[in-house]
Amino acid sequence: MSALLTIRSRRDQMSAIERRIADFVLDNANLLRDYSSQQLANALGVSQSSVVKFCQKLGFKGYPDLKYSVGEDIARADNGDEPPATSAPEHPADAMAAELWRRKSAAEEETRSINPPGTIAAVAAAITLSGEGGKVFLIGLGDDDIRARALALRLSLLGILTVHNFDPAHMAASVSAACTGDVLMVFSEHGKPPPLCYIARCFRERGGTVVSVTRHTSNPLRAYADIALLVSAHDEEVHIQPLLYQAAAQHLMDRVFVRLCEGGRDQQLRENLERLQPMLEP
Repeated sequence: MSALLTIRSRRDQMSAIERRIADFVLDNANLLRDYSSQQLANALGVSQSSVVKFCQKLGFKGYPDLKYSVGEDIARADNGDEPPATSAPEHPADAMAAELWRRKSAAEEETRSINPPGTIAAVAAAITLSGEGGKVFLIGLGDDDIRARALALRLSLLGILTVHNFDPAHMAASVSAACTGDVLMVFSEHGKPPPLCYIARCFRERGGTVVSVTRHTSNPLRAYADIALLVSAHDEEVHIQPLLYQAAAQHLMDRVFVRLCEGGRDQQLRENLERLQPMLEP
């Protein structure tokens, strides 16, 4: 199996740091030859040893071995050669897992295509500006709160003051303390709940910047957003579609987080992670 196929096939089993490295390699395979392991680590806000361990966990001797294998993949693609064929799954469960991963990858690719780098940069810039003495408010209802909560934690690790709430009434009260330069991130798959639209409208009236995260459909919440992040995830099977949305939406938030780290907050992240480590050790 090629290096890039190996990374794609094993991404769901990786840790958060490993997924961050994997996503960078997959998104920037053509540029990998220009990165040393230390430069890659600096770009992602991780340690050099994390990059080396990532490579070894995938079966490579080290980072140079991975970079060489990725280069071979690119050369084969440029020559019009197909990657080495893999053996057919021996078990139905393997076939199901491979098909689910294919659908998730397609949803992520579609979502990436409708959220160009400029949009991600605009969101990161708004959050960075709010981090200079301001606040980032985050809210989501139901499953959407999972992404709001996760991003709130990550922003806190970057030293950005966050106000997270899953109760619209409490958030409406919190918004009364919003100021110009603050950011409100509203997570809503379908963008229709009236309470969230009301909160977004109130926030804009106070001079804040509203960022919506919804499906790539016309919805009321997008009308109140200064910046709209869009998720494209569709499937005929009702039990599969939510999984595709969750995967694509999470990857979208990962892109925003990585952009923030590349903006110079990686040192703050490392310091906070070191401070938290004693609490997480058994």
